[in-house]
Amino acid sequence: MKEEDAVAGSSPSVRIGGAGRGASALQRAGTFAGRYRWVICGVLFLGITKNYMDRQVLSVLKNPLQAEFGWNEIQYGHLVTLFQLSYAAGMLGMGRVIDWLGTRIGYAVAMVFWSIASMSHAAAGSFFSFAVARSALGFGEAGVFPASLKSVAEWFPKKERALATGIFNAGTSVGAMITPLVIPWIAGRLGWRWAFLLTGGLGFAWLLLWLAVYQKPEEHPQCTKEELAYINSDPIPPPGKLPWLQLLQYRQTWTIAGGKFVIDPIWWFFLFWIPDYMQRAHGLTLGKIGPPVFAIYLISDFGSVGGGWISSSLIRRGLSINWARKAAMLVCAILVLPIAMAYRVSGLWPATLLIGLAAAAHQGFSANVLTLASDLFPSRAVGSVSGIAGMAGAVGGMLIAEAVGHILQWTGSYKIPFFIAASAYTVALLVIHVLSPRLAPAEIAQS
Repeated sequence: MKEEDAVAGSSPSVRIGGAGRGASALQRAGTFAGRYRWVICGVLFLGITKNYMDRQVLSVLKNPLQAEFGWNEIQYGHLVTLFQLSYAAGMLGMGRVIDWLGTRIGYAVAMVFWSIASMSHAAAGSFFSFAVARSALGFGEAGVFPASLKSVAEWFPKKERALATGIFNAGTSVGAMITPLVIPWIAGRLGWRWAFLLTGGLGFAWLLLWLAVYQKPEEHPQCTKEELAYINSDPIPPPGKLPWLQLLQYRQTWTIAGGKFVIDPIWWFFLFWIPDYMQRAHGLTLGKIGPPVFAIYLISDFGSVGGGWISSSLIRRGLSINWARKAAMLVCAILVLPIAMAYRVSGLWPATLLIGLAAAAHQGFSANVLTLASDLFPSRAVGSVSGIAGMAGAVGGMLIAEAVGHILQWTGSYKIPFFIAASAYTVALLVIHVLSPRLAPAEIAQS
């Protein structure tokens, strides 16, 4: 199925990937149009960075909090599971709220909610109070991806969305990089409670920036007519609402949700257990885990941007969305395979590089899966579809949290978790291809 994109004010014959002067005109429109959409992408990047800082504070402080409160590995796994359970519920609720309130207000509401929840950890004094705080944090943080993906759908044409998604999704790695560097320093000087207060409080600074910067492109004074025409160069989708039950009828919804169900648990494993692995397997103290964890997520940033660039580049060269997205995911699935041997690597930095490669492959794969929501559905449904898919990923995250907690309690070894991580992406690509052999937009009747 060809994508036909008429640039406003141009002939309807202008097509993406078309031949002759029509295609050249569209390419020039993208080259010389305004660039404010990339400012929006930058603010989304900062929001994701803050989101991941909030969720990772607990994993960085895992060992001292276990010592203070007496948690075992299974109890820590329960805290991660509660976060995931609330995140799954929030994905359904927040995705719908963002479609209802609109991107600007919906994202603002989510940021305020999860920032307060993050700060509430500072008042926790028992396993129960930490459980309540983690549950609230998970519910609020669920809004970040539906809001970010809806923003990209509003501000970017399809051929740029994977790259834009890869760029803002790199914030997941940056947040995970910064946290193990700054949290031990804050905890060592001010106490662990201040670590939660300060990271949570950053959300209110971001909120001021978001409200000052974000509007829909057609309403934004900084969006030029040329840039607006370029953004709107895709076919205009029909108006109307899409109920959840209707979205669940589409194979495309299950394709995205299936991919997220398989790969998201691996990222949760990296996020919540790699700091512990570094301390356990390589004898690092809390103050020394920062550099290797920083390196892992620095490497992963290249994967996030690179995975989006690969598929966007292939689309610009005339390949279909189906071939471009799946080719990029196949490359990433191959690159993650060596992590199966990470548990046998004795040196700190060889293990760091191996895990970093897998994290980069995850981010590249994830950028393409995330982009499928805006590839296959109109922008009015992106928040809800992303929420459904995010819920599926969070359910998978609950399963991995309980599994890893019990495996470590029983065996004390990371062998099985690393093997699961190595195989997950091949399985995910197979699931995506079986459910959608040909990635084509959902045929949604106008309501």
